Amino acid sequence: MKLVETAKTLAFMDISPTAPGHVLVIPKYHGEKLHDIPDDSLSELLPVAKKIAVASGLNIQGLDGPGYNILQNNGSIAHQVVDHVHVHMIPKRDQESGLGVGWPSSKEGADRVKEIHQQLVAALESNNKI
Repeated sequence: MKLVETAKTLAFMDISPTAPGHVLVIPKYHGEKLHDIPDDSLSELLPVAKKIAVASGLNIQGLDGPGYNILQNNGSIAHQVVDHVHVHMIPKRDQESGLGVGWPSSKEGADRVKEIHQQLVAALESNNKI
């Protein structure tokens, strides 16, 4: 069930929702992972997601809530099931509904974090893709 369509993006109801109001937002350009999609083809993705977030807060039959999750998985190890980039918009009304997220802290020390930071800065500078 389509909700929003733009030149580059489509938003529709998830057929297997985690919570009432669970919506998928996809780029029309096909790519399996986020880095496979050209920047221009992603330009409407978050603005459309924002429209969905605003619409979800308009008290449509109790669909408003204190928050929502935006989730985008890349690769099967990261729980991606569909081979097309998609963003989940999942309403979070209370502790029991919606997406449950555990966020375990990494055991990396400050030195390792600095090392990874330096590697990322070097890669960003050499690729000049931002």
